[in-house]
Amino acid sequence: MERVGMPEEERQAGPVLPTSLESDSSKRSSWGFLVTGVVGGALLTVYAVATPFITPALRKVCLPFVPATSKQVENVVKMLRHRRGPLVDIGSGDGRIVIAAAKEGFPAVGYELNPWLVWYSRYRAWRAGVHGSAKFYISDLWKVTFAQYSNVVIFGVPQMMPQLEKKLELELEDGARVIACRFPFPRWTPDHTTGEGIDTVWAYDMSARRGRGGRLNREKNLSETVGLPASSSETQSKLLDVE
Repeated sequence: MERVGMPEEERQAGPVLPTSLESDSSKRSSWGFLVTGVVGGALLTVYAVATPFITPALRKVCLPFVPATSKQVENVVKMLRHRRGPLVDIGSGDGRIVIAAAKEGFPAVGYELNPWLVWYSRYRAWRAGVHGSAKFYISDLWKVTFAQYSNVVIFGVPQMMPQLEKKLELELEDGARVIACRFPFPRWTPDHTTGEGIDTVWAYDMSARRGRGGRLNREKNLSETVGLPASSSETQSKLLDVE
């Protein structure tokens, strides 16, 4: 049955939706895009923040971020009494060791692979008023040379200690002191120990590690590492210049 009195165009177009329904549909579509964007942005943010914390667990030698306790910081500072010279914290985390050392008058540097922790450490150093003497860098500890530091602090894990022990023995000067927290080095005998349980701190003096002739032995080991003869004084002098 044909609808009477209706223009031909309207009969062909079919029923027309009310304007209010079209508006509601448009609003729902806009909200859908907004919610999708917010959820997607949140997931990307979580991924960007979490990845630097998760990635270390996938490495062959994992050094996870575990904040130092106030007692551990106190014990490290105790081992630094009567010491001088620059300090480095290997795997500096949120910067509390470096900041504590800077407050004691040490020029202190922290190396950390997690960029978020480095930026946070710089902020904390600024808040503490020691940003001039407390520096933080994004770097892999195995790609850094520690020869210029007189005091070395490490919160390590058992898997990395043997390799780090060899690296430090090659690079550090005789007057340097290494302070290990949580886990001691496997071969070295500590010269000083303080604290109990997880707060235990071990201090190793490189001069005691090498004993008599230790400097020459170090030069010999270093020359063997770079593939040079250690017999001549000229070669030894060049090695010292390289350091």
